[in-house]
Amino acid sequence: MAEKHSPSPRLLVALTALFAALCGLYLLIGGGWLVAVGGSWYYPIAGLVMLGVAVLLWRGRRSALWLYAVLLLATMIWGVREVGFDFWALTPRCDVLIFFGIWLILPFVWHRLRVPSRGAVAGLLAALLIGGGMLTWAGFNDPQEINGTLRTDASPAAAISQIADGDWPAYGRNQEGQRYSPLRQINADNVHNLKEAWVFRTGDLKQPNDPGELTNEVTPIKVGETLYLCSAHQRLFALDAATGKEKWHYDPQLKTNESFQHVTCRGVSYHEAKADTASPEVMADCPRRILLPVNDGRLIALNADTGRLCETFASGGVLNLQSNMPDTTPGLYEPTSPPIVTDKTIVIAGSVTDNFSTRETSGVIRGFDVNTGRLLWAFDPGAKEPNAIPSDEHTFTFNSPNSWAPAAYDAQRDLVYLPMGVSTPDIWGGHRTPEQERYASSILALNATTGRLAWSYQTVHHDLWDMDMPSQPTLADITVNGQTVPAIYAPAKTGNIFVLDRRNGQPIVPAPETPVPQGAAKGDYVSKTQPFSELSFRPQKKLSGADMWGATMFDQLVCRVMFHQLRYEGIFTPPSEQGTLVFPGNLGMFEWGGISVDPHRQVAIANPMALPFVSRLIPRGPGNPMEQPKDATGTGTEAGIQPQYGVPYGVTLNPFLSPFGLPCKQPAWGYISALDLKTHKVVWKKRIGTPQDSLPFAMPIPVPFRLGMPMLGGPISTAGNVLFIAATADNYLRAYNMSNGEKLWQGRLPAGGQATPMTYEVNGKQYVVVSAGGHGSFGTKMGDYIVAYALPDDAR
Repeated sequence: MAEKHSPSPRLLVALTALFAALCGLYLLIGGGWLVAVGGSWYYPIAGLVMLGVAVLLWRGRRSALWLYAVLLLATMIWGVREVGFDFWALTPRCDVLIFFGIWLILPFVWHRLRVPSRGAVAGLLAALLIGGGMLTWAGFNDPQEINGTLRTDASPAAAISQIADGDWPAYGRNQEGQRYSPLRQINADNVHNLKEAWVFRTGDLKQPNDPGELTNEVTPIKVGETLYLCSAHQRLFALDAATGKEKWHYDPQLKTNESFQHVTCRGVSYHEAKADTASPEVMADCPRRILLPVNDGRLIALNADTGRLCETFASGGVLNLQSNMPDTTPGLYEPTSPPIVTDKTIVIAGSVTDNFSTRETSGVIRGFDVNTGRLLWAFDPGAKEPNAIPSDEHTFTFNSPNSWAPAAYDAQRDLVYLPMGVSTPDIWGGHRTPEQERYASSILALNATTGRLAWSYQTVHHDLWDMDMPSQPTLADITVNGQTVPAIYAPAKTGNIFVLDRRNGQPIVPAPETPVPQGAAKGDYVSKTQPFSELSFRPQKKLSGADMWGATMFDQLVCRVMFHQLRYEGIFTPPSEQGTLVFPGNLGMFEWGGISVDPHRQVAIANPMALPFVSRLIPRGPGNPMEQPKDATGTGTEAGIQPQYGVPYGVTLNPFLSPFGLPCKQPAWGYISALDLKTHKVVWKKRIGTPQDSLPFAMPIPVPFRLGMPMLGGPISTAGNVLFIAATADNYLRAYNMSNGEKLWQGRLPAGGQATPMTYEVNGKQYVVVSAGGHGSFGTKMGDYIVAYALPDDAR
């Protein structure tokens, strides 16, 4: 029988000393580099101490444990001074040290250290207990969270639009974008009983010619007993609202290619014709219709009951949105959001390819006759005369700022409110005309019947960061100094929420002009000031090296070095060849999900993000031509290398990540939060989301680590004092108590839930529905699911 041999005492000590030496060398060399670029002295000092520990271990001296205990305690004190008692910020500073300390006090390790030192084991054990106690305390006391309780009093709100309680007939339930339902069958007391009611699969999955930005962002609408929704390739489905069974579907036969920057459908619009304004032909053909935007530049009208094309609309039911466009290449102009529909007019805008060239198609906004599809008006934001309609020999203006996110509509004032983008290329603007700058990154209020400008409010001047207005504004009547004021809430990528009087665009919440960093790239300039709303989730302080993060102290050190090598002077730091840290990042603190407003309680639910990006200008030169090559096509993504043909620089845009692919900024990266609209104060704010579906390996059970994950999609709220949100990078639909932010329930989704949910009632039963299809560029699991939840009959 073979004799078993354990490792020799000398070998075990040598390997332990070698690990300490390697850690010490890494910290000393990397820390020296960090100090050279202006960072913390902790790392080289810790490296020297670790080398001292390694030497003592090599010599078999237990005094190494004393020295290591001092290093561990000093690290904890330094960490708390840098980031406070924030568990996820403290962890990478000490996780390796704690695990190595536990290794050192294992009996078979320290017994092999032959030169004794009184109390060394007890000293290291005490240091480990103190460090563990500090982490435990931090785990139960999150300094980033706000714990408050919303008011419960409610008052009757003026009805902006008349909608049956059980319906959800528009993207934001109403065209005011409130994302609030008066239903209360599902409430804070019983939502924990929610069960899956039905699942529908669209069969629409990624195709070989699709770009990376294939997304499932739809919020279904519900009218009567039917649910209407579009899939990523704009296939339209009508489902029985009670069972999820298909009634009919329509495929527009979208032909994509890898140059499309998006393949996206956020939703469809519904219109019911009125006999006194529509012709008998329209009433016979399509009295109830669904309007479907298609990414190749079409708007299709279908009979809501049968799914047949509305022959009396446009050209056999199909409206060509490429008419009079300066470039009609498919994919350069993409209507990705549902249009506004009034009794007279369809108002539609669209997405254009970002950062491609100075000769891109127009971002024109147009109004079409709701019954016939005839062009009624145009508002071309980059034209000298925006309302001019071009003749057959002329086109709309190249590179007009566009409006890609959903708009909002005030029927009483017949005003449509459009969140505006920036004239592309986005990251260099020395070439822009005054007309291209005039309405960029603004809220634009147009008369829906005539297209005439009512007012505009610019949220970023001379935008060089792609800080466009990314989401549907929300309209609500609020109480200000005892007076009811018609307000518009406009969430911005910067984290600001601009609160304006929707009659005239004047700020209700002050947004003073504030100086910002200067020093643009050659040939460009920077606005001296920017408006900063006093209602905001933007960072209240500049990032510093202390805010850098990693899974361990080693990759955290790399992130700190990277941070100090970038140009960063706070929000609105200009783009540079050096590389600029953009925070809030290009993805924005708010995206297309918008906010939810309960008009009765006058409270709002928001889900801001905090994820920095890095932009780096690339001067023209070999391989980077100024002029657009004849065979050049879109990049099929908004990240990575962007050509910006026609200006002196290309650009790279990427999230600020560590070598391990983790965000370099410490968590949280996403929150769910509540606002009191009477005081415009944040009442509560909680981290949302776990890394369960972001880990390199599958987890069979939920991961209880609430880091606060990035999101795409928005919240909804109900009269049952419940808010629902999917959106996070883990695959869950969650329900929270609106009053205090307590998580009440979560349902596991079969794929990424990068969509805003909705709720409705049919046959006396309330359902909550969400699209679970994933998001290509966000990296979540792809699928084709529409999932509905409801209470069991005995739980209602």
